[in-house]
Formats: sequence, C-alpha cells, structure tokens
Amino acid sequence: MCGIAGLVAEPGVDVDAAWLTTAAAALAHRGPDDRGYLQWAPGGAVRSGRQPDGARAIVAMAHRRLSILDLSDTGWQPMSTPDGRYHLLFNGEIYNYVELRSDLEATGRRFHSTGDTEVLLAAWAAWGPQCLPRLVGMFAFAVLDTEAQRLLLARDPFGIKPLFFAEAGGRLAFASEIAPLLALPGISRRAAPGPVYDYLRHGVIDHDGSSLFADIRRFPPAHYAEIDLRSPTGLEPRRYWRLAPDAHLDLSRAQGASRLRELFLESVRLHLRSDVKVGTALSGGIDSSAIVLAMREVGGSALDIRTFSWVADAPEIDEERWVDLVVDEAGAVAAKVRAAASDLVADLDRLIEVQGEPFLSTSIYAQYRVFGLAAAAGVKVMLDGQGADELLGGYRGHLAARAAGLARRGRALAAVRLLARGGRLPGAIGTRGLAARAGARLLPDPFHGVARRLVGEELVPAWLNGDWFAERGVAARPVRTSTGPAVLRSTLIEDLARTSLPALLRYEDRNSMAWSIESRVPFLTTALAEFVLALPEEHIVDDRATSKAVFRDAMRGIVPDAVLDRRDKIGFATPERTWMTSMAPWVKEVLGSEEARSVTPLRLGRERLLAEGRGEGGGWRAVNLVRWSERFGVEW
Repeated sequence: MCGIAGLVAEPGVDVDAAWLTTAAAALAHRGPDDRGYLQWAPGGAVRSGRQPDGARAIVAMAHRRLSILDLSDTGWQPMSTPDGRYHLLFNGEIYNYVELRSDLEATGRRFHSTGDTEVLLAAWAAWGPQCLPRLVGMFAFAVLDTEAQRLLLARDPFGIKPLFFAEAGGRLAFASEIAPLLALPGISRRAAPGPVYDYLRHGVIDHDGSSLFADIRRFPPAHYAEIDLRSPTGLEPRRYWRLAPDAHLDLSRAQGASRLRELFLESVRLHLRSDVKVGTALSGGIDSSAIVLAMREVGGSALDIRTFSWVADAPEIDEERWVDLVVDEAGAVAAKVRAAASDLVADLDRLIEVQGEPFLSTSIYAQYRVFGLAAAAGVKVMLDGQGADELLGGYRGHLAARAAGLARRGRALAAVRLLARGGRLPGAIGTRGLAARAGARLLPDPFHGVARRLVGEELVPAWLNGDWFAERGVAARPVRTSTGPAVLRSTLIEDLARTSLPALLRYEDRNSMAWSIESRVPFLTTALAEFVLALPEEHIVDDRATSKAVFRDAMRGIVPDAVLDRRDKIGFATPERTWMTSMAPWVKEVLGSEEARSVTPLRLGRERLLAEGRGEGGGWRAVNLVRWSERFGVEW
C-alpha cells in the first residue's frame, strides 16, 4: 500500500520537479517507510533514486512506500524490468501474486524479490492489458514503456485504490489523492456545481468521474488508459471488466450457499497474505463477524487475530455485546474505542483534510478512530467488510428493489407481502416508506418526485439555493435509475459502481491511510461479485425479507447462529442526531460564519437550515461543506 504521483508533459513542455517533491510530501502518510522518484526524457536514460534531480524530463513520477510484502529494498519503487524497458509505480496489493508468479516462472521469467510488485511488473511486460482481469487485488498503477514511449494508467475493478488526474499548461498530472493536484500550477480550487448538488441533496460524491473540484477528475474503476508520449492528447480510459446484469446461474439456494462459502473462504485466505501484522475491524454485524471467524477457519488455531471496534454510547446503536460474542467465539484479542461529540469537533478539520472532500455522516469519524486504535497497537494491515451490503442486498432499500422487481414481473401480491414484512424490521422506514421507494423504481423519471414527496424527500429542499444551481445548468434530479425486470440486481450493480460503494471505499482508504494502515476488503473480488449477482434474486433477499439470505446460509457452522439471525442493521453507527443537538452552539457558529455566507449553494438562516436539514442529513452536510470550503480555500 502506497501513494503515487506523476506528471506527463507535452513535447516542448518540461515537468515541474518542484511539484514532484511537493506531491511526495503530501502523500507521506500513505507511505512513511520509503520514497522513490523516476524521471525520463526520450533519448536519455531513466533516472531514479530517493531524490529527484533538476534535469530535463517529460515524465516524472514519485512513490511513497508502506512496506507490507517483501520489506527489503528489493521491493523498492519505482521498479524497472531488467532490460530497462518497463518502469512501474504501484499502489495496492495483488493477492494472487504467488499463483501469478508460478505462471510466469513457467514461461522462463526469473524473480529477484518475494513480493507482488515485481510480479505485477512482469505480468504487464508479458501480457500487457490482458493481465488486468487476471489480477486479484486492489490497485492503481502507472507503467512507463520507454521503447514504445507510452505511459499506462490502470485502476482495480471496484476502485478500491484511488487515482485522480488533472490537466493544465500542457501537463497531465495524476495522484492517489486530491491535495497534490491542487498544488499543480494552473489547477483552480473552483467548486463543481453538479457534484455539490449531488452531495448536499443525495449524499453522494464519488458516483461518476467528477470530484468536487471542477479541474480534478477521478480515473474510473475497471479501466486503463495508454498515453502516447510523442503526442499526448489526454486520457481515453478503456474498460476491461464489468458486471453483467443479465448473468444467471440456475442453482438452488443450498448449492449457491455451498459455492459462496468456498469463494469467501478463499478470498479471506488470499487477503491474509502479509509480512506484517494483520488485524480486522469488527462491528458485530454479519459481515465483519464473518471475516473474523473466516480468518480463524482458514488460519487455524495458531493465527493471532486482533479485532478493533467502535462502541457507541447510545443503547439503540450499541453493538458491544455482539462484538464480545464474536471475539469469544474466535479466540481473538479485542480493542475498543469510544468518542463524544466534543472529540468530533476537535478532530473535524483534520478529518476533512484527510478525506479531501466532504463526507456523508459522522459514522466516518467512528471508522477514523478505529484505524487510529489499530495504529496504536502496531497493526499495519486491516481486513474490513466494505462492499458486502452492496453485493448481498444488505440495505433496507434493497427490499424495495426486490419488491419492485416482483411487481414488474406481475407478482403484485408477493410484492405487497414482502413490503409488509420488511416494514416491520427493526430500524426500517416502515411499509409506506418502502412502498414509496419501490414505486420510485417503477415509475418513469418525471414521476420520481411524486414518490419522493410521499416520504418527505424533495429534490430541492428549502435549505438549498435552487437558483444558484439552475444558473449553472444543474437540474434537480435523482441519482438512481433501475431498469429491466431484475430491479434488485440492477440496483446492486448501481450501488457497487455508482451510488454507495465508491464513497465508502474513499472513506475507508483515506481513514486507513491517514494512520499509515493498509485496509483490505475481502468481499470485493470479481469472482465473488460475478457469482453472487448471477444468483436468483430470492437467494439474496428472500420472500421473508431476509437480506444476505444465501450468505447467512453459507456461514452456518462458522459464524454463531445468533449473529446470522440478526434482523437489525447498525454497523459503526454514531448517535449523530444527539451529537448535532449537543454541538448546537458550535453548529450555529459554523453556519453563521463569514465562510458559510460565501458558500452560495446553501440558503436560509443557520437555525432554519439546521432544523430543515436534519431529517435528510442536510444539517451535517452543510456544516461539513462549510468547513471543507474553508479548509481547502474553495472558490464558489
């Protein structure tokens, strides 16, 4: 796990060596163990070392290393092939590097290191872009091909590892985070109106190629791009993998559970490969509990399992008893952390700086503190359950999607029964709310607003400055569209690719890397996703409104039945409404500040904004946006 940054210049334009040093410094938390630089100009030799030089170059790259596999200098980056043609800059892990190495050795390749970086480099040299679907892992990497005079950029299928890019003054820059790009001459801090609307109204940012900064974009997951250094014309990413919405496996639920169990245990086994300590985040829910107990299943009694948990000081969201149950069952060593609203106020500016963009809720702070707890224990790798809800139908909205699919196939009575059962679940939004959401997935776009108003969800709440958005060509709209009879499957794919998972992965990456920890997510492999999303929808959300039905079956005998039979949904939750109430004087100060008045997408006085925004998270989002604007000097 590392941080990367690079700069490519058009012919006649040189790179900025000073920016390279600045970028590496901004990414130091992602790789405190080592650093490396590479510079190259056509006709000259590649120059690499732990300090950049001031000589002419059209390509320059910087790497910050967090040593996880092969802790020796043989894992240093940028890494080059023996013939000097290919040069790799890599952030992430390739978990199946042992198997890939064996395949490459069978073709005559020889290796000098014991980690995954050299395997990735050799795989690219041998197979080119065709190596990408063979990789099991998380990655964002760049490969310089000096012979063909090309630069390759690639990102993993789910976007677990970040990659941003920007263009200015005949230069194209890329980096693991936004901050280095803001330091590039010619890149403005102007806000992007569309993403600002999507964040404030819908709580999403990472759903498309935009960032909240107009000049900075996200490199898309499951894509690669090749840049011709002789005539660079910008990035044209090409997709190398996608989920097929029409895939179908004719398996019984028992057959599906059996195969899913095999795939999940194999994924956990691969994700445990490390030359440093591995821990896990444990909330006490089904997903994190399954990871802990799968670690014991595949690692045996000798495996040292360390769990790190958030404990909320609110009975309705306290999961400590579930954490304790799983810890006892696994024979793990547990650590827990608590926090109060005053802690959030004290840490908020640092958290906003870490994230680079605003975030949806205060639960992100709980995650941040858990990674801090792990860092204090000397753990450098953590396993986490991110992606399971999106893949396995874990959200209440997935009940609505399943009901909409039933109705679309003419099974209206089955849909009504499912909604009635789902409306009685703990923490659910009620049958009426679920029905409105199901209806929104069935109605044509012009009628989405009707369904939303039934549950009090306006596309332009009174606390938003609708005129500001309209003047900038931003139309009020939903961010979700689900078509076809398999509404649940298309909703899950959308959640994985656009509306939910991308933001959660961003939070996870920044929160873990802020503490120089590598966070791994074993639910997110292409093999798991392709299998689960080809199963019948009733295996995922069954007719009794049971979410993750097939996964619960798959984990029987490994995870305690008491955990698998849970029907509530919590997961690292914070008492946000209570915190917002206790922070009211501070919130009013923030929303009444001079900086808040400059954030023109917001409207109304501070008290009304907070009151009207509370029901949809608007109060918190507004506070977050204002503090982000001030922290990053955003131009409105």
